[in-house]
Order: sequence, then structure tokens, then C-alpha cells
Amino acid sequence: MIAHVSDVHVDGTQRSAERTRAVMAYLDGLNADLDAVLVTGDIADHGRPEEYELARELLFASRHPVMVCPGNHDERAAFREFLLREPPSKEPSLKDLSSKEPVNHVRDVGGAVIALCDSSIPGADDGVLEDETLDWLSQVLKETPETAPVLVGFHHPPTLLHEPFIDGIRQFRTKRLAEIADSHNNVVGFLCGHAHTAAATTFAGRPLLVAPGVVSTLRLPWEQRAHPEDYVHLDQPPAIAFHVLDDTGRITTHYRSVLV
Repeated sequence: MIAHVSDVHVDGTQRSAERTRAVMAYLDGLNADLDAVLVTGDIADHGRPEEYELARELLFASRHPVMVCPGNHDERAAFREFLLREPPSKEPSLKDLSSKEPVNHVRDVGGAVIALCDSSIPGADDGVLEDETLDWLSQVLKETPETAPVLVGFHHPPTLLHEPFIDGIRQFRTKRLAEIADSHNNVVGFLCGHAHTAAATTFAGRPLLVAPGVVSTLRLPWEQRAHPEDYVHLDQPPAIAFHVLDDTGRITTHYRSVLV
């Protein structure tokens, strides 16, 4: 079983820290061990070192294995150095590279493979999987046994969610991602965040499961707003998803709110 957390937006305030802490305490209090906790981006709100230091303290203290990928609010070099604890390069040219190179991770968990891809574009709010990342994903899939189910995760949803604000900053140029998935039958689903709302749809003929937000909840177009740019509920509780893979590779998702 996998817990899926997204959009914690740690910003140094008590509010974001308390909401993240409540979610992780809830997961640590479960009466079962999770195969992984996935955090699909927007971990720091401004990409600052001190935000990542706090996020690391909040997230990686978990008794469960934790995997992370960046979102549009994250900054790749600081993400690597202060969240992942990858040693910074002393060579300026290599340090420049670390701010541009996508942050991708793969892990075997409970008989399945999770490939987390970096869909962020430095300096932009929308997303894309760069050719380097798609090459990496293709190689991961080639090296994965056909009998092992694969979940592919990233921050930005690669299709419309019918919420105009999010749809305008979704993941674009997704044709090659769909083609890669179509050539590997063991890709059983896609996981993402970014939308701050629990949602389920399909992409490339597979489930696309969107984690709700921890820091806030998106206002849907048909919900009342105080003004046109009132995009989020700040008074709703943080929420998460649980993904369960059965022996046939079928995925079942449950969503839960967490009291703060």
C-alpha cells in the first residue's frame, strides 16, 4: 500500500508545518506498514534552503520509506542539497548543472516499481517531461520485468482536469509519455499532484490519480467564490490518497482527510 501526499508548500509558517506534521503523524499512526509515502511536488513554497530543512525534518522522520519529486514551487539545486542531502558541487559549472538537471527517482516497493519524474520547468508554473527524463523513464521500463507493475508519478497532471486555473498550468507536450506507456503494458497508472484536489481520470488509457493538497484545497469552478481569483479553500483539512495494488496490477484508491 502506498500513501500519496502532495503540495505541502512548507513556507516557514506554523500553519504549513502543522498541517504537514498532522499528515505525517497520521501515517505513522497507521496499524500497517506502508510500502512508500510519495510526495509529488511543491514541497517548499519558495524553494528556499530553510524551507527544505524544515520539510526534511517533517517528511523524512517518518517510519515509512519516503519518495519525493519537485513541483513548480521547488528549486532543483536547493531540493537536491537541502532536502535530499546530495552534496553540493564545488565546481560552479557543475552547480549550474544541478539547477537544470531533472530530479528523477525509481524504487522497488512491495513488488511494484515507482518511477517519480521531474515535470518542473525552472522559473515556470506549467510542466513538461524533458527528453532527458523521458529517456530515463524509458530505460527504467526496459529494465523492469514485465511482471512487475509500474506506477509513474510527477507533479503536473498530463491532461485536462476541467478546472481552468489548473488546466492552464498543467503538464504539456505529453505525446511521447503516452507512447512510452503504450509500449509497456505493466505501466498500471499515473500519480500526480499540483491541483490541490482529489481527482481521478485517465491518461494513455490508464488511471490518472490526483492527490489532494495538504496546504489548501482547490475551489472547483462550480463552487462559490468571494471573488474571481479566490481559487482555494484555506479552511478545509489536509487530505491524502492511499493506493492499493492487487495481484493483477489493478489499482484501488481511497482518499482521506486528516484532522489538524
